[in-house]
Amino acid sequence: MSSQPDIGAITALRKSRTLGSRREWLVILNRAARSRRGAIGLMLTGLVVLLAIVGPVTAPHSDVGPVTAAFATPSSAAPLGGDVLGRDVLTRVLTGGWELLTIAAAATALGVSAGVALGIAAAYYRRWADGIIMRIVDVFLAFPQLVFALLLVSILGPKSWLIIVAVGISHTPQVARVLRSVALDVCERDYVKAVELMDTPSRKVMAGEILPNLLSVVMVELGLRFTYSILIIAGLSFLGLGVQPPAANWGLMINENRIGLVVNPWAVIVPAGLIAVLTIGLNTFTDAIARASLGVDRPAEEMVMATGIILDRSA
Repeated sequence: MSSQPDIGAITALRKSRTLGSRREWLVILNRAARSRRGAIGLMLTGLVVLLAIVGPVTAPHSDVGPVTAAFATPSSAAPLGGDVLGRDVLTRVLTGGWELLTIAAAATALGVSAGVALGIAAAYYRRWADGIIMRIVDVFLAFPQLVFALLLVSILGPKSWLIIVAVGISHTPQVARVLRSVALDVCERDYVKAVELMDTPSRKVMAGEILPNLLSVVMVELGLRFTYSILIIAGLSFLGLGVQPPAANWGLMINENRIGLVVNPWAVIVPAGLIAVLTIGLNTFTDAIARASLGVDRPAEEMVMATGIILDRSA
């Protein structure tokens, strides 16, 4: 007598695990935001993001026209002085963050999405698919992120969409390897096996059963990769391969105004300081998320590799 799967029990198990995993990442975010470390990181990040959003609206001058002499010291007309072309540094600072953040966000979304898809697919299909995907990942991992982005942008030109693609692709291998390592355990769980008994398509199993139980890992990866995106894009702008003049960009401002550092240091210090504050804030909040997901006192990068522990808790 062949045994038939209990459809009702399987459905109840699916709903329980999905609801539990969705509640879990909300609890993790809430716990991270309420911790001292997370609150500080969230505050620093929020201040810089708010500046980037409202800055273009509140800028006192045009960001492309000169209002004072080149590298002029601070005055009532230009509170942070002038830049290399006599443009108002304050205006350039206020308008230079939005494009940096949007490009970084788009690159992060692209890289993490691709990495998550590849990592889960490699863990779920195993065998030949795992071997092919991981060998391709290994090839890309051989190139440092900044070197890969530099190579692609220098060949095809500094276009915004190309920067997004280059930085996104450079994130994909790291994310794929991390997600594969934690998805291997989830693929063997009872609730995944139970859903497979119902002849559920593999794409629905991966998207509906496996991914929701990896959200804590994905959140940590998003925070880390967003930080790296900002640094890579700012570095590209500093090297002249990012956003091109006369656009205002914090990385580009550092490169343009470094020759006048001893005359008007604010043109370099302020954009560099904002990038530093944003990076520190994101790293701090990401670390708080990782600590909240594991409940132990370890660095965020080390936690990412071990976040599969969270999946051992019941919903």
